Amino acid sequence: MECAPAETDFVIIGAGIAGLRAAIELANAGRVVVLAKREVKDPATQLAQGGIATALSDEDEISLHLQDTLNAGDGLCNAEAARILVEDAPERFEELIEWGTQFDREGTKLTFGHEGAHSRNRILHAHGDSTGREILRALVAKAKTLKHVSVCEFEFTTDLCIEDGRVCGLDLINSSGEIGHIAASSVLLASGGMGQLYRNTTNLSVATGDGVAMAFRAGAEVSDMEFIQFHPTALYLKNAPRFLLSEALRGEGAYLRNLEMHRFMPKYHPMGELAPRDVVARAILHELEVSPAKDPVVYLDLTHLKASHVKAHFPRIYSTCLQYNIDITTDLIPIRPAAHYAMGGVRTNLEGRASLPALYAAGEAAATGVHGANRLASNSLLDGLVFGARAGRKMRDELRRGPAKARIKPRVAYSNGPVDAGLEGLVREMQELIWDKVGIVRDGAKLKHAISHLEQLAPRVARPKTRRSYEASNIHTAGLLVARSALAREESRGAHYRTDFPAHDDKKFLKHSVVKGERTWFE
Repeated sequence: MECAPAETDFVIIGAGIAGLRAAIELANAGRVVVLAKREVKDPATQLAQGGIATALSDEDEISLHLQDTLNAGDGLCNAEAARILVEDAPERFEELIEWGTQFDREGTKLTFGHEGAHSRNRILHAHGDSTGREILRALVAKAKTLKHVSVCEFEFTTDLCIEDGRVCGLDLINSSGEIGHIAASSVLLASGGMGQLYRNTTNLSVATGDGVAMAFRAGAEVSDMEFIQFHPTALYLKNAPRFLLSEALRGEGAYLRNLEMHRFMPKYHPMGELAPRDVVARAILHELEVSPAKDPVVYLDLTHLKASHVKAHFPRIYSTCLQYNIDITTDLIPIRPAAHYAMGGVRTNLEGRASLPALYAAGEAAATGVHGANRLASNSLLDGLVFGARAGRKMRDELRRGPAKARIKPRVAYSNGPVDAGLEGLVREMQELIWDKVGIVRDGAKLKHAISHLEQLAPRVARPKTRRSYEASNIHTAGLLVARSALAREESRGAHYRTDFPAHDDKKFLKHSVVKGERTWFE
């Protein structure tokens, strides 16, 4: 992989599905630099197990996919964004096939799976439960054939640079701990999510809300930050990562059982285990709260399913759980919910443009309103493809030839050395606070406590110098944005649930939250 140059036409922060798809779109328009925080194989795209939703089967229709997306969004989807998502899906899928993506088939016919809140079988998988990994492989291979696209690994972007009210580049720390700068015509934030705000998350360690925090500091608007999706089923074992157990497992017929071995979901929702994710997550949380056990769990049960079928369709989940001495074909899997996906982010239009000139965002870092208050399962990879392509197209159309000259800056060496125990303790303190006070179930008193506590911690994250201290600062900024937005929304909707305001309030809050600076409003 290459090192970042001092100036280019386009910079993309993030080498996941949205960033690479945008890079491919931009390749014929100018020089494209893609900055990866770690290795290219690290992005959250890799973790996507469930698949990618598209209405291609004989029994399906685009209108049905649209309706399911709107239903999941609980009244708050941007209907035009959702329409674009489902209508562009077939073309984006055909591109993936052309670029070598190997989706699962029976003979020559594509295999479509079922997941919660979908009215039809429309989920395409690759290698069973490695869909994101296979799509990323194909996109990386395609990008490598494009001579104007450079992918630079271990480049940590710290801040956006603004001149005359316009984004003109960014600052970064390279793998040697040196400060650098890239001047560019425009910048795309495709930096992924913010699961690391929370103690329990399915996200990789890189998901620290960097893009949203940078954009907010630069003066951009962010939107819908209160809507954090908690995946109901993450492996819960001591000394094990919170490994995601795909929604597709329940789509294939897996049961949820409490410590008494009772299937509990039918009493919470008529769709049982296939209820929307927020319903399932809250149901599990309630079962944990009423359990007499000291460290309670609930169980995902696949033991009634045919073992050969489970192994064939979920090889990655099977092998990962086996590493922790759990055979998912014969053993119950201990689970708890974990933070999984952010519906909100940098506010953009339907072409990826943010409120700051020359700034764009796509994928999980962006807020188009496409997911509303709750994302429909397996729409996330599709979101990255569709809106990554659209953002790339708009950046290409609005290219200003000859980006600003690179500013000459001294190569200051910052420490990327030993782990700072005090800093790691601060990060854990924030993660515990946000999990406890700004988690699956919220109320005004908890949210005010979280905001007050985070504000008190502000001096400890000021003036970051190292990569990790920037991550701590970004967690702090994004955490405050989530808490402020959640406090402002005095209702329950989708993934946002408040015990003090348990009902919808369409009159006041059938709108998107927006935060800029110290101001929060709804529109």
